[in-house]
Amino acid sequence: MWFVFAAASALCFGLRGILYQWSSQRPLDRNLMLFGVYFCGMVVALAASLLTSAAWSPAVWMGALLGLFSFTSNAAMYKGYAVGKASLVAMFTGLPPVVVVLLAFLLWGEKLNGWQLAAFLIIVAGVLMIRYSNDISLKNLQGAHWGAIAMLFFGLTDLSTKGATMMGAATLPTLTLMYGTGTVLFGLMWRLGSSQADAARREAVAARSELAAAQESGAAEGPSPAPAAWTGSRTFLWGMVVGLTNISGMMLIMPAFRLGVTGLVSVVSAMNVVIVLLYARFGLCEPFTRLEAAGLTAALIGVIVLRLAS
Repeated sequence: MWFVFAAASALCFGLRGILYQWSSQRPLDRNLMLFGVYFCGMVVALAASLLTSAAWSPAVWMGALLGLFSFTSNAAMYKGYAVGKASLVAMFTGLPPVVVVLLAFLLWGEKLNGWQLAAFLIIVAGVLMIRYSNDISLKNLQGAHWGAIAMLFFGLTDLSTKGATMMGAATLPTLTLMYGTGTVLFGLMWRLGSSQADAARREAVAARSELAAAQESGAAEGPSPAPAAWTGSRTFLWGMVVGLTNISGMMLIMPAFRLGVTGLVSVVSAMNVVIVLLYARFGLCEPFTRLEAAGLTAALIGVIVLRLAS
């Protein structure tokens, strides 16, 4: 049963990745969008918790730690994409299951049997082949430290989720505190960055005004103006739409961690990259490289082996 929950969470997180990719091509405030994502998660989890009369035991405060780790991993990932090589950062974000397996063994003595270990290694290899499909060299490691931070905290997020289930924390109250913490932190990030964004918008408006005046006078011809940035309300509401995929994935992965081995749940959830890859191939019409095709095949074989071994 844990495999079904983990696979369903991978599907939800894959849809989230598709929406993130689509959003990255739009002129919107990323922190405001993520504020909307986490706010949606908080509202949905709180409403469901109240409707189901879920127990608010002291263990649910693990959700605040989850929120901190989730915020840190996402912030580091986006910072890495901003300053470094995207393929390198993406490779690191495919490695959290390795961190999870190692720490789960050290903390709780969780071990994988021979078939499970083989499946785990095949899936990780497949994910890395997909992530590594772009050119990466030792001479081009910009953003590697941000990628490593993201890898560590994504892994800690999974471990904390498992820890919360081991402590008997109810799913919905825990997620309420997780998304509440993320809402506060991304809200602060948005407010801190809003003054810089306002200044940039004023400069852009001034530049467009000068360009329009020059074109009217026939003194200059320039490129078409950039598309107008999304309004704050539109960005926030879109973030809430994206947030539905995020909270759905978390509501599925917590019972998976409760029922399954930590490292195996983590690696199946990491298969969300396959969903994004299939979208890129058939939705964006991007051709597969040989390495991507090999990685996809390896990851699917690993999932089949894992399913048969479970």
